[in-house]
Order: sequence, then structure tokens, then C-alpha cells
Amino acid sequence: MSSWSYIIEALGGLALFVFGMRTMSEGLQKVTGERLRRLLEKGAGNRLTAPLIGSCLSSLLQSGSAASVLVVGFVNAGLLSLYQALGVLLGTGLGTTIAIQFIAFRVTALALPAITVGVFLSFFSRRRKLADLGGLLLGIGFVFFGLAILERACLPLSENALFAALHEQPVSMRLMSVLLGALITFLVQSGSAAFGIVIALASGGVLSYDASIAMLLGEVAGAALIPLIASIGGSQAAKRAVIFYLAINAAAISLALAFFPLFLRAVDLFSPGDLSALSGAGAPQAVAAAARPFVARHLANAHTLFTVATALLFLPLIGFLARSAETLLPARRSESEARPRFIDQRVLKTPTIALAQAWNELGRMASIAGSMNRELLSQFDAFDPKLAAALRDKKLALDVLRRDMSHFLIALSRETLSSERAVEIPTLLQMVNDLALVGDQHEAVLNFLVRKKEEGLRFSDSGMDELKRFAAKAGESVLWCEQVLGREEQEDDNAQLKLEVDSLQLQLQESHLQRLKSGKCSVVGGLLYGDMIACFAKIAQLSFAIVAQKRGLAHDPTSSSH
Repeated sequence: MSSWSYIIEALGGLALFVFGMRTMSEGLQKVTGERLRRLLEKGAGNRLTAPLIGSCLSSLLQSGSAASVLVVGFVNAGLLSLYQALGVLLGTGLGTTIAIQFIAFRVTALALPAITVGVFLSFFSRRRKLADLGGLLLGIGFVFFGLAILERACLPLSENALFAALHEQPVSMRLMSVLLGALITFLVQSGSAAFGIVIALASGGVLSYDASIAMLLGEVAGAALIPLIASIGGSQAAKRAVIFYLAINAAAISLALAFFPLFLRAVDLFSPGDLSALSGAGAPQAVAAAARPFVARHLANAHTLFTVATALLFLPLIGFLARSAETLLPARRSESEARPRFIDQRVLKTPTIALAQAWNELGRMASIAGSMNRELLSQFDAFDPKLAAALRDKKLALDVLRRDMSHFLIALSRETLSSERAVEIPTLLQMVNDLALVGDQHEAVLNFLVRKKEEGLRFSDSGMDELKRFAAKAGESVLWCEQVLGREEQEDDNAQLKLEVDSLQLQLQESHLQRLKSGKCSVVGGLLYGDMIACFAKIAQLSFAIVAQKRGLAHDPTSSSH
């Protein structure tokens, strides 16, 4: 067979390996269900338990980079603080190293039996739990079967002159190996999958021992780069967490490269077999073949040693970093910026977390609508063009959030959710639309005020006082809606407020008609006045509807609380 045939076989094995990692990850998530979110909420606040949670999350997803992306989503959703996020992020490396140790034992003999049992359970079992377990076993089988094919294809490639040149490993090439490892991890989006590639290349003789260790350090760097991309457009806390995480890993990798020979000795101390003959260039083929079975264990132990040392060294510093975040990474961001802050498409594969993000983004929409109402009321006393421009920006933000939230929720509806949580999505879509309509009504009132100022229209003193009173009462309904969606609602249902709004609207309409009849108000001004009354009535009506929808979910015995 030609070199191209072996390369194609290696790519096929790699595809099976990556597919197995993805299938195993999905199976683990289905088996665990919603326990993941509860685990995060309960244990992430402690400096010691947070890394353990990160480790569990990374093991669950079979990818430290995927776990760190989820952590970014958790911070955006407000589920984790900066302090908690740093602890969990440090723990994701521990979870990756557990998965790597699992792969390194290379129980290839179990690959085909696991695939057989997995297919049987997935396609023929009527019980959902057994079917999910079948998917997990199917993924495990594909991992080891793909890895075996990849290693077998790499053995002949080691004799190629181009690949043989990679064994020349001067100190200056270690950095190149780190960069290559980072690139591979970034491309496959999984540290565990990147390790599978490195172990296959090293076991097949394509990579030297030193190069493979350096590439493992690069895997850590690549895993830290992926959440950096995920944090673009996210909250400031998420960006700070990712930047600190990247800086911690960069410092740890620099220390490992600076003391590389000592690092290799430490790995040899904790690993079976002697790989010292593979550290230099041109190791005898017989020696290399004898040492090859121990390569995977050495690589896995190198990753474990590096990850544990990093966690022990930098975990005591996360409190200082969290407290110094404002000083070290100062930034300012508008609350009404026209882009989502909490929702993240990358978290859709974890539907319960994605749903929590949607509720937090909805609360933000309510907060923007509430601030619009308060700023609009101030325009009655003295019209401020700058404030009017800010109000239009907030209206634009609500429109953008309505569009992005609708896309997000529709995509989320295609994922697997429990029936108790799935019923929330249509209600969320309706509330998103209603909040955007509240913004539309506020903008309409603003346009009426602009028209009143430009055309020199005047309202009578009594008419203006009544309009302000009605606007304030409608503002109370918006505030109530904001509190309910912000999870600050009171025990009473504010039925009195609804009666007051309805009664005041009738009074305004009657007194407005009287002023028109007596000639105290012009026809054009009267029409404008009536339109503003209708807008504020609509604002109150929409606010009451949103509260009713939210409380309907909370009081529904088939729905979980938020």
C-alpha cells in the first residue's frame, strides 16, 4: 500500500474516533439529565468543590474545551460568578485528564463488543434509559475502534522520510510542537480527541516522545483558546474569566517548557516502562518497538501531572484574580447594548442550561423595557433629545433581542427536553414578543411627544396631569412585570393595580371628551392625546399578560419552577 492509502486509513480511523467521542458525550449527557445544572448551582461556590464540578463536567462532555465553552455560557446566564467560573475552568482540565487516562488504557478488545451491545440497546430497547446507555456504549466502542485503526495506519508512515524528520527534536522545536498541538485541539474542538491523535502518532512512531509531550502541552493551550472565541459578544465577567484562564495556562506551559527535562523525569517516575531511549533522535527500531506499548501511559500521566500541578499552583490565586478583575481588566458596557448577553448557541446541546439562559435574557429584556418607561416619563416635564436617542437605542436592542431570542428558542425546541420544560418554550416566545411590543408602544409615545413639540401642540394643565398620572400607573405595571421576570415578585397578585388602570383609563377618556366638547383642547391635539392614552393602556395590558403567562407556568403542576 502507498503512503496515501495509509493516510486515508488514518483519516478514517480519526473520523471514527471523533465520532465516538461525540456519541459518548451525547450519551453521557442523556444519562445524567438535569442533575448537571443542580450540581453546578450547589457546588460551584466553594474553592475546593468548583474544580471537582469542572472535572465532572469535562468528563461528562468528554472534552475540556466543550466544558469550558459551557462555563462561558453559565457565566453569561448568570449561573456562575467570576470566582466560581475560574475554579470550574481549572477543574475542566482534570476532567479531560480523566478521559485521557481512560483512552490511554486502550482496551481495544472491548471495542467491537461495546459497539454490538450499543447498537442492540439503541435500536431495539423500548426503555429510554437503556437506549441512552446504548448510545454511550456505542460511543465508547467507536473511540477504541477508531484509535486502533489510526494507530495501525500510522505505523508504516513512520518510515516515510518526511515524517522521520519530525524525530529531530531540538529545543527550539518544542515551541513548534506546542503550537501544533494547540492547532489540532482548536480544529477538532476537543482535548480528548487531540490526545487520541497524539497517542496514535506517537505509538506509530510518527512523532518522537519529546514532541508528543510538547504537543500535549499545546493541547492545553488550544483548549483555553476555544472558550476565548466563545466569549466574544458575551458578558464582561465571561470575558474576564476566559482571559484569566488563558493567562494561567500560558504561565503553566511556560514553566513546563522552561523545566522540560525535569518534567520528563517526573513523568518517568510515575509511569511504567522506560522511554528514555525515545527522547533522542534515531532510537533503534527494536528499542522503539519495545517501548511503544508504554507510550500512551506516559503521555496520559504527563497530562495528568501537568494538569494537577497547574490546579494546585493557581487555585489559591483565583480569589485574588476575582477581586482584582475590575483593576486588571477594566471595561464598561451598556446594559441596553443591541446584542444578546446570556443566550449562547453553543449551549443548545445542553437544553436545561440553554433554557436557563433564555430566562435570564428575558429578564434583561424586561429590565430594558422598565428603564425605557422611567426615562419616557421624564420626557413629559422637559424633553431631552439625548435621552430620546437613548430610548430609540433601547427600542432597537429589544428588536434585536426579539429576533435572536426567537431563533434561539426555535432551535432549542428541536433539542431533547423533558415534557415539563418543553412547555416553557412557547410561553417564552410569546413573552419575548410581548416585551418587544412594550418597546414599540414606548417608541410610539416618544414619537407623539416629538410631534407635539415640533407642531407646538398644547394640552390643558388638567389633561397633562391626568396623562402623567395614567403613565405612572402604567409604569407600575411595567415595574411589576420587571420584578416578576427578575424573580423578585411579591406574594400578592396586584389585582388592585389592574382595577386602578382600568378605572383611570375610563376617567381619562371621559374627561378628555368633555374638554373636546368645551373647546379646551384642539382636534389635532385631542387625537394625539387619545393615541397616547391608548399606548399606555396597551403597555399595561401587555405587562399584565406577561405576568399572567409567567405565573401560569409557575402554578402549573406539570411545570418546574424557575
